[in-house]
Order: sequence, then structure tokens, then C-alpha cells
Amino acid sequence: MFLSSYENNIDKKGRVSVPASFRSYLSNLGYNGVICFPSFNHQSIEAWPQDRIEKISNSIDNLNPFDEKRDVFATSVLSESINLQFDSEGRISLTEKLLKHAKIKKSMTFVGQGKTFQIWEPALFEKFKATARKKSNLNRASLKWEQQLNK
Repeated sequence: MFLSSYENNIDKKGRVSVPASFRSYLSNLGYNGVICFPSFNHQSIEAWPQDRIEKISNSIDNLNPFDEKRDVFATSVLSESINLQFDSEGRISLTEKLLKHAKIKKSMTFVGQGKTFQIWEPALFEKFKATARKKSNLNRASLKWEQQLNK
């Protein structure tokens, strides 16, 4: 899983090192890179393994081919996605478009989200994290813990 948060700087050539634990998880899934697209919900970048993008693509394909929703989702997710491969030192080069969307200039925070991760401008993430913590506290009762039955 993608867990924890890490802040890394962009080098002079526009590359950033993806946290080793994130690369290791992707490698265990059989990937040498990650697919990134602008977040719908935040000024951040969504970073997903190939299989998660394929699930979204399959969901889009299951929509009526003549329904406007299909085109909207395909355009918003698939046409905005880019497959970024790791170089020999575990770095990626995010596009200018993605960096601009997330307001990232010199450094970025990699934020584990379980099956995916996000990339944020550090100060924006700290503000979001404080708000998220307050909302989580208010809504904590909505999380359900499934009980496993022993057989």
C-alpha cells in the first residue's frame, strides 16, 4: 500500500525522486512507473498504478457510448493521464501542465492514499491535512469495520 507522506525537491532538470516505498509497491505490482492526472477534487496530482486506471477505463467503457457522461469522464481522466516511467534512480519528470495544476514549483509532497497516492505542493497539503483531520474527527463514526467470521 501507499502509506505516509514524503517531501522531495525537484532537481535542476525537473525530475523528482518518488519515495522508495512507493516505487517498491509499484514494482511488486509489476510496474516501473505511475500514471498521473490532475485531481478532480483538489489542486493536486493523482498518481495511480496501471491497474487502477484500467478499472476506471472499464467503468467508462460500460457507459452508453452515446451518453455525454462517457465523453466527459474519458476526457477528464483518460485524456489528461500520462504514464511516467521511473529512470534508473527512481525519478519521474512531471509535465508542466500537471505542476501548474498543483501549483508546484520547487518541492512536492507525496501523500499515500492506500491503493493510490497524491502529489501536492507542500503548503497546500498542510492546509488540506488540517481540514481533513477536523472533518475525519467529525465523521469518524461513518467508518465501518467489517467483522471476519471464523470458520
